[in-house]
Amino acid sequence: MKPDSRIRVMEIIARMNVGGPATQVLGLSEGLNSEEFDHRLYTGYVDDDEGDHLRLRDASVRVHRVRGLGRSISPANDFRALFQLVSAMRRFRPHIVHTRTAKAGALGRTAARLSGVGAARIHVFHGHLLTGYFSPARLQIYIRTERALASMSDRLVTVGAQVRDELLAAGIGRPEQYVVIPPGVRLGTVPGREAARAELGLPSDAPVVAYVGRLTQIKRPDRFLDVAHAVLRHIPTCRFVVCGDGELREELERGIEPARGSFHLLGWRRDVEAVYAAADVVLMTADNEGTPLTLVEAGMAGTPVVSTRVGSIAEIVRDGHTGLLAAPDAAELAQHVVRLLSDTDLSRRMGEAARDWTTGAFGVERLVSDTEALYRSLRDVSRHRLTPERSNT
Repeated sequence: MKPDSRIRVMEIIARMNVGGPATQVLGLSEGLNSEEFDHRLYTGYVDDDEGDHLRLRDASVRVHRVRGLGRSISPANDFRALFQLVSAMRRFRPHIVHTRTAKAGALGRTAARLSGVGAARIHVFHGHLLTGYFSPARLQIYIRTERALASMSDRLVTVGAQVRDELLAAGIGRPEQYVVIPPGVRLGTVPGREAARAELGLPSDAPVVAYVGRLTQIKRPDRFLDVAHAVLRHIPTCRFVVCGDGELREELERGIEPARGSFHLLGWRRDVEAVYAAADVVLMTADNEGTPLTLVEAGMAGTPVVSTRVGSIAEIVRDGHTGLLAAPDAAELAQHVVRLLSDTDLSRRMGEAARDWTTGAFGVERLVSDTEALYRSLRDVSRHRLTPERSNT
């Protein structure tokens, strides 16, 4: 295919950090057919305040930095980023503008309209901010903003059907705009259990429960602590591993003091496969999620999950088959954890089923294939974009 006939894709994300959106961008960028797609990534400066830097130096994607493009609201920086995006679009003239995360979605779709290039507009919801983030007044502002941005979009992609349904229930977008594309993951080599525990300084014979994720309010590390203390009352030898960091780390450290020896705070680690391998159970306690990659990765490592039943988690964890789901209730979650730790045959069966299920359903190859099909379906949108919209610039 001639270079000038390739589908030009401009992907915009606020920042590349450890987490679902950035991981999806890298997997997609490395897998796209470069003979068919000219894919370029536009991102703000990396926020390394939590040590969650996802480095791009080894990635094959063409990265363009956008000054001012960040997660927080700043009128001066936002205007600067919007101006840069409009200019970049007029130079690159993409067929498709593909945005991820709320800030990049707002600025990217607005820039696509202002630029006059007529590109098709795709926005990905890796979750949503409808629960647990805003006061009622701010929530209404968020919903009205997303409704307006949806009207400027050709496709709205969600990582799960439940996330789509909750956005539609809030009046964001129309059913025909939505496409569900589950995440795609490529897990690194999973070490053996004994080697993983030795690497992490864990005893070889103790039950181990792992928490992998940010220590932020929406993830409810306080609920994790309640679950852990309840489990310790039944299984005093249990060890809890926390792989992650965030603004609630100090609060977590205070909460573990009554049983400090039972907890191992690892901070961020690149060898997360060792954490999954060392664990008997992976625990998630969040109030709101999309399709968390932690649970996909745990499944691929053959580790059963206990999690709150929120967002599209039930589309990853098949309750009673690959793990156990519960209401956002510490007592119920603790009961599930104790059940798996006490029944090694059940835990083993669920782990094996989780490996089979997640490996087949959430591979990077499927993510790339689904996304390429979406891009092809929108290739000609720019040719048919109405002239009045372009004349508004």
